[in-house]
Amino acid sequence: MAKTKVLITGGAGFLGINLTRFLLARGCEITTLDLAPFDYPEKDQIHEVQGDIRDRPLVDECMEGQDFVVHTAAALPLYTPEEIFTTDVNGTRNVMTSAREHGVKRAVQISSTAVYGIPDHHPLFEDDRLDGVGPYGEAKIQAEVVCLEQRGKGLCCPILRPKSFIGPERLGVFALLYDWAMDGRNFPMIGSGKNRYQLLDVEDLCEAIWLCLTLDRDVVNDTFNIGAAEYTTMGEDWQCVLDAAGHGKRIIPFPASPAIWGLRTLEAMHLSPLYKWVYETASTDSFVSIDRARKVLGFEPKYSNKQALIRNFDWYAANLDKFKDAKDVSGRCVTHRVPWKQGILGLVKKLF
Repeated sequence: MAKTKVLITGGAGFLGINLTRFLLARGCEITTLDLAPFDYPEKDQIHEVQGDIRDRPLVDECMEGQDFVVHTAAALPLYTPEEIFTTDVNGTRNVMTSAREHGVKRAVQISSTAVYGIPDHHPLFEDDRLDGVGPYGEAKIQAEVVCLEQRGKGLCCPILRPKSFIGPERLGVFALLYDWAMDGRNFPMIGSGKNRYQLLDVEDLCEAIWLCLTLDRDVVNDTFNIGAAEYTTMGEDWQCVLDAAGHGKRIIPFPASPAIWGLRTLEAMHLSPLYKWVYETASTDSFVSIDRARKVLGFEPKYSNKQALIRNFDWYAANLDKFKDAKDVSGRCVTHRVPWKQGILGLVKKLF
């Protein structure tokens, strides 16, 4: 029997490698398309294409003969607005149009709960108003519009809106917490820490993607929030990492308003790695309803917030020597695969 062929855009990224491993374990034949090289042990088990989703002829070449495509490639908020829109909107148009024209059975769009902006109620449902914050949030909304257009032309295009997802290979902003925990520092938190902030383990996201690839076409051709089912407060959940580090350190809350204004200033001066979406939502509730995914897909998360954070922290501690000197050539981190530079926060760390 021929293997199921899956194209993963952004295959060299954090979600890409976890999804590659997940699908290889289920007997799939994987092609990855990414600007970055696929430098993992599984390299010899896949077909790697290094290139840009904005290159339509290359996308067409990669799409030939594929059964499914999972579109994870995106320019993160630290890219320029132009890079974000051309990648996240025009690139998505290339991928989804090509998928339909090449007869791909399903094309799964990995969107984001950033499409909801900074909402005034919780939990958030798939039919709530969309209001993206900044170029990234706005581009993710426009990318969904592209997907809906192609869905209207006959493409089966499930759209997943995951919460911030973590797990093996995830660094980025979470590496700040893990670094401070490993060094035996208290960790400052914007706001009281009493807000509820839902996360998601990457393995659970891979499971949701798998359901979208394998369940009945008419069932999955919809939009779904994906997140953890169990989460407490931000302070409680993040404290579990400091507890796991074993230094007896604590989460230290700071008043939200002055902290946010200070981080706005530092960001404008390019002295902080944190961007608006991170620091302006960190002190507020942020959780979505996963009822639709549960009822329609039978999705049931395995990991709570705490379990996901600990699983990511354990991987961080075990692999620290592999990435402690990782850098990006631009001077600003643009992926979740390397620890974000702490900037002036490295000086603040000495106070804790």
